[in-house]
Amino acid sequence: MDRNAWQQAGERLRSGEGSLASLWGEPGIAHMALMDTAGNLEVVHLACSDHRFPSIGRLHPPAIRLERSMRDLVGLDAEDAPDVRPWLRHSAPYPFLAAEGESLHQIAVGPVHAGIIEPGHFRFTANGEAVVRLEQRLGYVHKGIDALMAGAPIEGATRLAARVSGDSTVAYGLAFSQAVENALGMELPPRAVWLRALMAELERLANHFGDIGAVCNDASFTIMHASFGLLREQVLRAANACFGHRLMMDCVMPGGVRGDLSAEGVQRVSALIAFARKEFPRLVELYEDTASLKDRTVDTGIVSAALVQQYAAGGFVGRASGRAFDARRTPGYAPYNQLQFQVPVVHAGDVNARVWIRIQEVEQSLSLIEQILKQMPSGLTEVAMPQALGGVREGAALVEGFRGDIFAWLRLGDDGRVARCHLRDPSWFQWPLLEAAIEGNIVADFPLCNKSFNCSYSGHDL
Repeated sequence: MDRNAWQQAGERLRSGEGSLASLWGEPGIAHMALMDTAGNLEVVHLACSDHRFPSIGRLHPPAIRLERSMRDLVGLDAEDAPDVRPWLRHSAPYPFLAAEGESLHQIAVGPVHAGIIEPGHFRFTANGEAVVRLEQRLGYVHKGIDALMAGAPIEGATRLAARVSGDSTVAYGLAFSQAVENALGMELPPRAVWLRALMAELERLANHFGDIGAVCNDASFTIMHASFGLLREQVLRAANACFGHRLMMDCVMPGGVRGDLSAEGVQRVSALIAFARKEFPRLVELYEDTASLKDRTVDTGIVSAALVQQYAAGGFVGRASGRAFDARRTPGYAPYNQLQFQVPVVHAGDVNARVWIRIQEVEQSLSLIEQILKQMPSGLTEVAMPQALGGVREGAALVEGFRGDIFAWLRLGDDGRVARCHLRDPSWFQWPLLEAAIEGNIVADFPLCNKSFNCSYSGHDL
């Protein structure tokens, strides 16, 4: 693209003609991934000879944090950007946004927290207990993923991608592998494709079980936390028995999957599904019938449909506020085009809605796993990588993790190594909405709101 076309793309985003899939850079080049209203992905590039590019964030707020990250990572400055504060450099004083009014006070939370979780700073401005403004400061677990990817062999880069966010290791492995396969024009054996879907749905189950219990725990309903913890543990044990790792880390790779599902593995997963179908409805009924719990979750932390649409927020955050987007459907990928499932959508946009989306997605995943086990084809589980690339190749992919859509783009050099790679977590477009969700709520409801989003620090702070 030239500068004019780049700016026109920003204008289309502002008018709602498409959504921003990601924005990133490398020295001298800015990249942007766009999705049109039909779900088609387009990756565009802009040469930045003076290390500057027209700001997209000036026109489309979801780009602001990505532009701040680009400046710190690769030295590209967004012209006329609305926010030029550093993103990853924590040595200098940080000017939090001001809030005007009488009797306002600030509450600083983090970056070090009381639990065993990753660091993030939350600055509240409150009037008594009512939150007037929340601002996040992240980037504390920056790992230099983009720089580590540059020049890495494909095998090493695959392992790195799987560790971007450990709770989404299958989804990240799948996104990276699909990008490599798209770049190389590889065709996978059908059994590998179906095994990947099985792993992805097991990962979704484990995380949704954990999240539902954790939301209830933050409302002091600990029996649900313990009960859902048991369900999550059963999923992790089944994954370990079938694929050799509780999180199924390094099981998905370009060309297929490592290992196979044995007959004993089929029995183990089938037993897991039977156990979940027995226990899960009872817990859902308990959640729904506990008035004191629902009093904490209903009408708390509401995110408007307009914000969700503007930020193209995926996963349970988006679907709880009416955005019916699921990368398994749009743009879609195999084998989900051969499977029957619904994309649940509600419109309340509160904590309760985000819990209910998870509940309904659990039910869909249980059904999907049953279908996968019945229809699983036989045959090979991997194919060899091409020996010669024949020039520079680019590939991109969008897959559905448990939080939402994960985007991957890469460029392979003619030496077969990764020249550049960019991975975008769904949390980039969800963290800002948490700031909006807590406004007007009380400070004590922040843990509930935060857990109902369950954004990734690690996946965000690349």
